[in-house]
Amino acid sequence: MNLEMPPVVFLMGPTGAGKSACALALAARLPIEIISVDSAQVYRGLDIGTAKPNPVEQRTVRHHLIDCCDPTEAYSAARFRRDALLAIDDIRRRGRIPLLVGGTGLYFRALQYGLALLPCADPARRQQLEADYREFGGPAMHARLLEVDPVSASRIHPNDPQRTLRALEIHALTGRAMSDLLVEAQRPAPLSVLSWVVAPTERSTLQEGLAARFDHMLERGLINEVAGLRACPGLDLDKPAMRAVGYRAAWRYLLGELTYHQMVESAVIATRQLAKRQYTWFRATEDATWWNSEDEALVSRLCRVLESRSLRTFVDYT
Repeated sequence: MNLEMPPVVFLMGPTGAGKSACALALAARLPIEIISVDSAQVYRGLDIGTAKPNPVEQRTVRHHLIDCCDPTEAYSAARFRRDALLAIDDIRRRGRIPLLVGGTGLYFRALQYGLALLPCADPARRQQLEADYREFGGPAMHARLLEVDPVSASRIHPNDPQRTLRALEIHALTGRAMSDLLVEAQRPAPLSVLSWVVAPTERSTLQEGLAARFDHMLERGLINEVAGLRACPGLDLDKPAMRAVGYRAAWRYLLGELTYHQMVESAVIATRQLAKRQYTWFRATEDATWWNSEDEALVSRLCRVLESRSLRTFVDYT
């Protein structure tokens, strides 16, 4: 291994598993800068519900790819890949270690293996699909996707019209499943990757803690945060940012469509479903080492792994 170019470290895991706390603890001991791998933390104004590092944490440890765009914009895996590669180069030029932290599996995969060449949007085809969506509804369109691309359907929520229609559009244009095309990646990035997944040994432990985590977000002012977002011109529930867990339920509560109890229940269920999907995704990640997030010696163990990977000449552990 070239000691002047240590591996990029992926710190992955399901939501609520303690990845951010682990990353900050590592950064207190090593010359690390953190690159967020979170499809919601890229949006300005989505702070509490995304568990975004607070201003003190961001001043203590330099973070990248947080607050990259307005919530009315779309942020893609392709854009993440470009931004992350630039951040990695910048961090390495300053002699520091890039630690990529988050739970968005697609972003990790796009960075490491590249992206498939997908067809551009076809306005006429999309218009027809949108008309079908309005006529038949989300569940019916998701069922249609399940027939032609069960892998994508398993990863796309039935209430996610943008991704459902995009997958159907790709199949209509190419005659192939989007999931198959994504496997046919472009040239991978020239990265040596050390992949870690941090999660409780028992999945039920995480599931039980997610309700308390959402309650804490409410106590910190999540409803007020969403009320402020509703005032943003051009922002509505169809925008990608509002797919972030908890935000849609809180928005509907403010509209009077859900009671407070229904809002909490909906958000917790959605969070648990997200965690389940993330477990499934990371279980399929090649060459990833799983670590128990409840291990009190976790940070020390991870530091020793870095040392064993011949980073001693690059990192001053004292």
